Amino acid sequence: MAGSINFGQFVPGTSFLHRLDPRTKIFCCAGLVLASLLADRPAGFALVSLVLLLALRLGQVGWRLLLSLLRPFALILLLSFVLQAFLTPGEKWLAVGPLALTREGLYLGGTVLWRLLHIAAFGSLLTLTTSPVRLTAGLESILKPLARLGVPVCDVATMITLALRFVPTLLEEAQEIVRAQQCRGAVFGRGGPVTRLRSLVPVLVPLFAGAFRRAEDLATAMEIRCYRGGANRTRMRELRYAARDGAALACTLAVLGAILCWRWWY
Repeated sequence: MAGSINFGQFVPGTSFLHRLDPRTKIFCCAGLVLASLLADRPAGFALVSLVLLLALRLGQVGWRLLLSLLRPFALILLLSFVLQAFLTPGEKWLAVGPLALTREGLYLGGTVLWRLLHIAAFGSLLTLTTSPVRLTAGLESILKPLARLGVPVCDVATMITLALRFVPTLLEEAQEIVRAQQCRGAVFGRGGPVTRLRSLVPVLVPLFAGAFRRAEDLATAMEIRCYRGGANRTRMRELRYAARDGAALACTLAVLGAILCWRWWY
């Protein structure tokens, strides 16, 4: 199953995370992402990593599935680490031409890599365990106070959810286009940077064309079904907080509080 699931895709289940209220998962994800960004000591790194392991267990998500979701970000993660490792001034460990690998760069690169991995992992857990319908309902509920300022909350929540939902669809379509172009004799990943960029044109053009076509088809389908967001719209299942939601929020606040204490008072 790991090879057939992309980032942003929902996997039905009955785990503890699946049964949480979508608003709780959004708040917890935001709090844990903030904790990952604020952590700057080994104790903080270990605490957030422990929470991630616990979340994977509670969501019944295996390491193989998580790594398959993070694979598209491998180049960005590696590039972030290399740039920090070689461009940060400090005690030199290894010189590669005009660049120097420093001790401070290794620490900073490792910290940046750790933060990006955890942010991507928490975001993946949110989309893996929350259906698009419930995610939209949660976003609408959270953003509801902005409606008094004239913000179209329902439309904003729907756009965010559709954007997340289209990520796995676009990834699958990109893979199909690459395979089709390779069958026609196209070669990717060879030559210099300019040649590699040019080789992506046969992939990007049909990918963007397909994305616009899907967006237009979706808009037409929503209009035909008389979709209208707003106060008159009802839901089959209303959102309700439970005791497990309070426990999850309390744990998230405790982790965030501990990170803040270690950062500013110790």
